Amino acid sequence: MKVLVVGGGGREHAIIKKLKESNEIEKIYALPGNGGMAGDAECVAIGAKDIPAIVDFAKANDIGFAVVAPDDPLVLGAVDELEKIGIPCFGPEKKAAIIEGSKVFSKNLMKKYGIPTAAYEVFDSAEKALAYLEAAPVPTVIKADGLALGKGVIIAMTRDEAKAAVKTIMEDKAFGESGNQIVIEEFLEGPEVSVLSFTDGKTVVPMISSMDHKRALDNDKGLNTGGMGTVAPNPYYIPEIADRCMKEIFLPTVNAMNAEGRTFKGCLYFGLMITKDGPKVIEYNCRFGDPETQVVLPLLESDLFSIMKSVAAGTLTAEQVKFSKKHACCVVMASEGYPQKYETGFEITMPADKNIYVAGAKLSGGKLLTAGGRVLGVTETADTLADAVSKAYETVKTVSFANAYYRHDIGKKALEV
Repeated sequence: MKVLVVGGGGREHAIIKKLKESNEIEKIYALPGNGGMAGDAECVAIGAKDIPAIVDFAKANDIGFAVVAPDDPLVLGAVDELEKIGIPCFGPEKKAAIIEGSKVFSKNLMKKYGIPTAAYEVFDSAEKALAYLEAAPVPTVIKADGLALGKGVIIAMTRDEAKAAVKTIMEDKAFGESGNQIVIEEFLEGPEVSVLSFTDGKTVVPMISSMDHKRALDNDKGLNTGGMGTVAPNPYYIPEIADRCMKEIFLPTVNAMNAEGRTFKGCLYFGLMITKDGPKVIEYNCRFGDPETQVVLPLLESDLFSIMKSVAAGTLTAEQVKFSKKHACCVVMASEGYPQKYETGFEITMPADKNIYVAGAKLSGGKLLTAGGRVLGVTETADTLADAVSKAYETVKTVSFANAYYRHDIGKKALEV
């Protein structure tokens, strides 16, 4: 069977490498893909948001199954359009992808169905939001309603920072139309946990937990990024917390979406905080997280393609999904200056026999060159987390490109638990 994967980052590279293990797949196309994954899939220069062109390509190339990985095409309805022409897909329909596409929708869903989350208020004008902040407790969290490349959340430690955040999002339109509405919510404290899950709208099968490192600099300093590295499993996600999450968050969320006529099929990502009052939802994503995918999928022992087909068909069972007992660490290597200004176009050299997932790179004149902020993720697995971290940093030393930057403390906090 020919399979199409929509997207072009490290997450998609990790998905493609795992799909390649399936005997059923004869060819994988990546739209648009990137130069670093060209050895694992045929890359086609069609943008992930160009849904008519994606549909035309699928028709013309006898595609048997599609995986829509990024948030934008899911929220825009790529799955709906592919399914209209008879191509089964892994990923939610547009009406279900709203769980990530609108923070206002997801917060209201949690309130309506009693799913634990931070207290919040919604505003559609800067004037009202600023008036509310005069007496609101700080620190507080300001969120743009729509998609903002993972950067539409500002943690304001003071009232002045909170007001500046409202102006940045609503008046300066830093995130465009995504900031037409905002959520101002309670600041929660506790360790964060990412849990990706497979769901066919009835059964929910959580994947192995992970810990992301969002800040650009060591010791969680600097600006928020799309993620500078991850480890799995997350040591804070102990069995009793996992049981509570299944009963209080995971199943109630899937049931709530069904009750709203928005059945979710695909990868539902739960961003959680383990507070003193128990686990609470910080955010939902309607797809695999990036870079969490780069530590979760290397630990998956089951056939990913078989799981994805069952999700699409509505026949998922917990028995289909098996993870190894090992640990994984992914260190993201970025361009110096990310997430702000950075230079690109530098040649990358790296070993061919390692789990290196390429995100921001292009092929030019037979050379692989940097072409983005996050350039690649180096992942290693081992029997212990300490060994996985050590191995990942050893492999980082074998990768070279000018302007390379990475954090030196991925996994440090997890090792202290």
